[in-house]
Amino acid sequence: MIDLIAIENHLPALQVVIPLLLAPVAILVSLPFLSWLVALFGSLFCLYASVSLFFQVSEFGKINYFMGGWLPPYGIEYVIDDASSFMIVLISLMGVFATIFAYQSLKKEINKKSQSKVYGMWLLALGGLLGLVTTGDAFNLFVFLEISSLSSVTLVALGSKKDKRALTAAFNYLLIGAVGATFYVIGVGLLYSVTGTLNIADLTIKISELTANNSVKAGISFIIIGLMVKAAIFPLHIWLPSAYTFAPSAVAVLLTATATKAALYVLARILFTLLFNADDFTVIILQWVLLPASIVAIFFGTIRAIFEKDIKKLLAFSSLSQIGYITIGLTLGTASGIMASFIHIANHSMMKAALFMGIGAISIQLKKSINVDDLKGLSKSMPVTSISLTVVILSLLGIPLTIGFISKVYLLKAVFSHGNWPILFIIVLTSFLALGYAWQMIENIWMKQPGDTTLTIKDDPKIYIPLVVLAVFNIIFGIYAYPIVNSAFNASAAIFWKAL
Repeated sequence: MIDLIAIENHLPALQVVIPLLLAPVAILVSLPFLSWLVALFGSLFCLYASVSLFFQVSEFGKINYFMGGWLPPYGIEYVIDDASSFMIVLISLMGVFATIFAYQSLKKEINKKSQSKVYGMWLLALGGLLGLVTTGDAFNLFVFLEISSLSSVTLVALGSKKDKRALTAAFNYLLIGAVGATFYVIGVGLLYSVTGTLNIADLTIKISELTANNSVKAGISFIIIGLMVKAAIFPLHIWLPSAYTFAPSAVAVLLTATATKAALYVLARILFTLLFNADDFTVIILQWVLLPASIVAIFFGTIRAIFEKDIKKLLAFSSLSQIGYITIGLTLGTASGIMASFIHIANHSMMKAALFMGIGAISIQLKKSINVDDLKGLSKSMPVTSISLTVVILSLLGIPLTIGFISKVYLLKAVFSHGNWPILFIIVLTSFLALGYAWQMIENIWMKQPGDTTLTIKDDPKIYIPLVVLAVFNIIFGIYAYPIVNSAFNASAAIFWKAL
């Protein structure tokens, strides 16, 4: 008989271990459907574990789980607090949606022999991301960072059946990711040489006494650069457009919904634990490095998206600009700014996952990469997909009654409270500029006559169901935003100790 109490006690470890253990099982299973079932079971277990941990933290407070009973700083610690529980729920929930979408999507885009490999790498990526946001050990964080990155590279490369450029995209992802990982591990090594510990909580205490130490400053700088690469923060984003464009549709959904979001969370955690003990150095990093990068990212991503015709690449550049909005919230260095960033992490995850699902559904039908013109008259042949896409596009623009509006309101509120009027103006201006690429899609879907190819396609419930659910979420949480807003408030308080 299964001991449910024992399982509950070990959920911090099991939500990472189970998908990692199931990965080789998914690969060894020969039938694609069975491999998919293994992946679905793994993602559903992660969702169960994350939701259970979320409510445990809400009721009883932070959970510190020690692997093998070894206490830190000598053993590996998993930390589940309001911030990490927020992220594991988001990652596992989006993992479930992406897995459901993947079954029909991958059947069309990946050859039968390779599908089991996809689901194995899929579970490795999921387990790595969950470990990434819960580990309390700096080197263990590097291990999970690499597990998620290398499995993601493999997933992108498996898109070469559809487009050989996926191999180039995967190679660029691998190469640039390796540079980011090298920077990170050098930074960890420098901090260890000074402090003699790898436990993040222990590092925070010891670094607070060594703020003037140049090795500490260099170590933190290396770590931040490495994480900026993983989070695709401008100008270290160059792997992102091609990876999102040429990866299989389901893989693009998984990456945009989880991978960059996890890296942004880790960056926030590092910024407001290790770094925030050194005020002068904090100002340099936030105001002179991250803020200019965020502003350029918003403008660059938006303008590139306006002039981009390939829709996947358009959405990739749009993601670059949205990452800029998230990091702007962090640069404010206030509880409200971090809260706004967490809100947008969750909301953008749902928005962009739905958009890639919708575009993927069309691409699968047309059996090719699609551009803006391929959307002409789509409302007549794929009405359900068209309505869902339109809802999410409006959400991306920040139209009222959508989650995108909630994100913009809280970000603008945080900037207003900070008194940074130029940033306020930039956010408003770029939000209007985003109409340039959003309107192209809406106009073609609803106002143009269908082309010859558009008339040959139709809605497929097997593919659009997760898209429809996410589109509905965009409205539900746009009207009743309390669950996300309250969770984001608690998450910001968990990592931003100066607000307490």
